[in-house]
Amino acid sequence: MSEVAMKRKQKDKLLLDIIGYVVLIALALICIVPFVIILSSSFSDEEAIRMNGYTLIPSIFSTDAYRMIFKYPDDILQSYAVTITVTAIGTAVGLFLTAMTAYVLCRKDFKWRNHFAFYFFFTTLFSGGLVPWYLLIVNYLDMKNTLAALIIPSLVNVFYIMVMRAFLAGIPDAISESAKIDGAGDFRIFMSLILPLSKPALATVGLFLALGHWNDWYSALLFISDDKLMPLQYYLYQMLGNLDGMRKAMLGTGGVVDVNIPGENLKMAMTVVACGPILFAYPFIQKYFVQGLTIGAVKG
Repeated sequence: MSEVAMKRKQKDKLLLDIIGYVVLIALALICIVPFVIILSSSFSDEEAIRMNGYTLIPSIFSTDAYRMIFKYPDDILQSYAVTITVTAIGTAVGLFLTAMTAYVLCRKDFKWRNHFAFYFFFTTLFSGGLVPWYLLIVNYLDMKNTLAALIIPSLVNVFYIMVMRAFLAGIPDAISESAKIDGAGDFRIFMSLILPLSKPALATVGLFLALGHWNDWYSALLFISDDKLMPLQYYLYQMLGNLDGMRKAMLGTGGVVDVNIPGENLKMAMTVVACGPILFAYPFIQKYFVQGLTIGAVKG
């Protein structure tokens, strides 16, 4: 290759690198700026938000929203504990049940696998409705005001089972057959061979299960009336509802509403409080998530 061609190739590579970095920086800013605005607004004065809108830098710094959220620190710490417990147990158990169900459905020697797969899929098209579901959880299973009511109803998601089943179907049958020749049982094969090879799917499904349990407030709305079992999301939801109710009551009686009572900045502060632990934990989880994508590969 001539010197001119090499220089041209280097220039083309440099131009491509510059374009790539510019595009990546632009995409990163698009993702980061909304979080910065949320964080900035949570530390802004309520009147400043009403006058200037949401800004990248608070025009008037205020911590009123956080003072209101942490006015009763024991309550919010209790809510954090409930949410962390539900997320940890629900994710671990739900991931195990999802993987085990998907493994059974992808086994070619299980002749009823298509019938069970149709049964699971049918539940995504039709359901009994909210009232039968509530009666089942409260009257028949007697799980009202228990952590089980926050965990068990959302343990298994049919969509995640289908995703896991599609991944497990790609694992060669020779792996299971060789283990059977060595005398391993089905459960031993599942635990020792299938699960380690399924790390990419486990990481993906586990992440979505954890986010689902962490953000769940509807189950608490239906089944929880004990303040000690109130998860974080429902605790913040109630706080915001009480504040809105107080504003409406003051307006209805002809009273004057204090413009500095946290409102919009309280919503932003609640977002930071609710998402903060997940955002801080994600960099540590991401390491194992990326490892799973490479370690879980099946070599042919």
